[in-house]
Amino acid sequence: MNLATDSTPRAEIEARIANIKQALDKAGVDAALILQVSDLFYFSGTIQQSHLFIPVDGEPLLMVRKDFERARSESPTKHIVPIHSPKQLPDLLRQHGTPVPRRLGLELDVLPTNQYLGYQSIFDGAEIIDISPAIRTVRAIKSDYEIGLIAEAAQFSDQVAAGMQDFLKEGITEIELAGLVESRARKFGHQGIIRMRLWGSELFYGHLMAGPSAAVPSYLSSPTGGASISPAVAQGSSFSPIRRNEPVLLDYVFAHRGYLSDHTRIFALGELPDELMKAHAAMLDIQSLVKSAARPGVPAGELYQRAVDAAADMGYGDHFMGVGEQRIRFIGHGIGIELDEYPFLAQGQNMELQEGMIIALEPKLIFPGVGVVGIENTHVVTAEGLEQFGKFSDQITIL
Repeated sequence: MNLATDSTPRAEIEARIANIKQALDKAGVDAALILQVSDLFYFSGTIQQSHLFIPVDGEPLLMVRKDFERARSESPTKHIVPIHSPKQLPDLLRQHGTPVPRRLGLELDVLPTNQYLGYQSIFDGAEIIDISPAIRTVRAIKSDYEIGLIAEAAQFSDQVAAGMQDFLKEGITEIELAGLVESRARKFGHQGIIRMRLWGSELFYGHLMAGPSAAVPSYLSSPTGGASISPAVAQGSSFSPIRRNEPVLLDYVFAHRGYLSDHTRIFALGELPDELMKAHAAMLDIQSLVKSAARPGVPAGELYQRAVDAAADMGYGDHFMGVGEQRIRFIGHGIGIELDEYPFLAQGQNMELQEGMIIALEPKLIFPGVGVVGIENTHVVTAEGLEQFGKFSDQITIL
């Protein structure tokens, strides 16, 4: 059986394993047990229900409950065995020639408490260490292979945005328009699932909202929320009809072979008021400022402060990235397999940028009762600053 026509190359997986081994060794951890779907995919190439054991000394062991044959087809991991219960873990490790670790790393940022307690019992006597920061730091630096996939995802983002001219009509509801745009994305191979690491966060394609509806705040860690179709969703498109002369926000994520592109463009049926056009232009200026300043070695928090100061100098400080207590304290975020990866261009963040990091930069202005303007593009960090992937015009598209 060969279901894995787009499998992650073996050399790619081996390089990732080498990087996390180095991080574990530096932290004094004997081994990692990888359980979360995104991390499993990153380090093994499969999301089948598995335990991936990575010792500092020795080769990884992928122990698969469901589906074993599919995991063998999808993953280039050399050693793959079936497992029926986590209680088998110590015996399987011994059979693999690996001693049960004294210091075991787990993804404690995402692992449910009951499972944590279960593994603590299974590995009785072992010290459980949180290795989620190490995993996220390793994943923050993208390989050429990953950068290529994200660049392809951004090309699809451009094509999705280009379809708005075919679908955006006066009187169409936000939710109906969203369905048409999402159908176009699926035709290009959008995987449908957008993964986020933050507990309680979820997203379906992204946000497509217009006028006052787009400026409604929500629980989501995002500058935009949306009126939505129900309190059960509390974000995104609503049943509101789209009107002329109001900004239409298309903030969609394209998910391509596991990798994401985050992409925002503003559209309008007919001209927008001059104050909104000027506000959008100001956000393009901030995007340019950050792109040139975001070089290797620059702390992420410094870029956030530069953007905040620039918005205030332009007279938009009260609307930048939200209003009042609803304001979001970031202007960009890492992106890859998940939407919320390192680094965060956020207040107080000291992580320094490195070449190969991927950043979604999203300076936006929220005007309650009016709408949202601004931009978002996915970039790679280079020695000269941020290199933008998306090519669709950053200007407001008037239809």
